[in-house]
Amino acid sequence: QVQLVESGGGLVQAGGSLRLSCAASGRAFLSLTIGWFRQTPGKEREFVAAINWAGSTIKYADSVKGRFTISRDNAKNTAYLQMNSLKPEDTAIYYCAGDYSIVLYTTEGEYDHWGQGTQVTVSS
Repeated sequence: QVQLVESGGGLVQAGGSLRLSCAASGRAFLSLTIGWFRQTPGKEREFVAAINWAGSTIKYADSVKGRFTISRDNAKNTAYLQMNSLKPEDTAIYYCAGDYSIVLYTTEGEYDHWGQGTQVTVSS
């Protein structure tokens, strides 16, 4: 079993930046595909970005392309989501998720392991 813990959320003004971290423990982080999702009240969890084990394949949702960057440091068992040019509509709880498939899934049902989430609030 792998445990994922997000950190780095907070309150930021529109146009600002935050970097989220996803620290993993337990089973091998190196084999995990990592995805970031976000959720607002009353809505389904939305795909944000995903990265394969080597960091060589990455996907982004259209809504965050050019503003968000996903990365990972396998030596530190940690994945990151750098969020720049934040907008009020980016306000959500952000979750990291892990899966041992080589496919970069964009649907939450394909991920087996989830963190507890971290709140990101962007004020206008």
